[in-house]
Amino acid sequence: MMIGDFNTGSVYMWTYILVLVCFAVSMIASARVRSTYRKFDGVESTNRMTAEQAVAKVLQYYGITDVQIQHIEGELTDNFNPKTKIISLSDSTFGHSSIAAIGVACHEAGHAAQHAQGYVPIKLRNAVIPVCNIGSAMGIPIAILGVILNTVNLVYIGLLLYAFITLFQLITLPVELDASHRALKVIRETGMLTANEQHGARSVLSAAAMTYVVAAATALANLLRFAVIFLGNSRRSN
Repeated sequence: MMIGDFNTGSVYMWTYILVLVCFAVSMIASARVRSTYRKFDGVESTNRMTAEQAVAKVLQYYGITDVQIQHIEGELTDNFNPKTKIISLSDSTFGHSSIAAIGVACHEAGHAAQHAQGYVPIKLRNAVIPVCNIGSAMGIPIAILGVILNTVNLVYIGLLLYAFITLFQLITLPVELDASHRALKVIRETGMLTANEQHGARSVLSAAAMTYVVAAATALANLLRFAVIFLGNSRRSN
């Protein structure tokens, strides 16, 4: 699409560069997660506790009795499903007693604790998911339709729907950071890992947290880029 004027074009160029930078940083952050995990996956915990035993310990700490633990295929595909109340541990985590596996497993148990205690940000994230799905599928098409029909209100509606993707990423960040905080708190207070081992688990979770920071920044950059494109074209049409 053509941009309305030189200034808008300049802004678009910089927003596009920003998106590319975010993408590159995202690749670096993902690579760092894998390398950090591999590093500490090679270090067995002193007490030889497995990841699933660590999860059980976190659940016990928070008084959670209705969450199950299962094994799923994949590498670092660990997750907690609040609907089924199941913590799924991947091939790279289940049955492992490494510092990395325990850190990741306890992080997922941290999500279970958030749901059990009614953690507000995770409630907000769940609330925006339906609109986020609509925005992901319909936001940009509606904005394009608004440009074609020269209807700026449609452009605003499309951008607003797409903005929920950014909102979701922004809410996800504190949710993930809090889950790691809960995990490390239990690890520390129960003596699950030694002080040096705790440092390793923290390194793994910190590397993972950076991917969420970059995801939020990328979502913001994309929202700005689309706003410049579609609002610029709307002004030009008028």
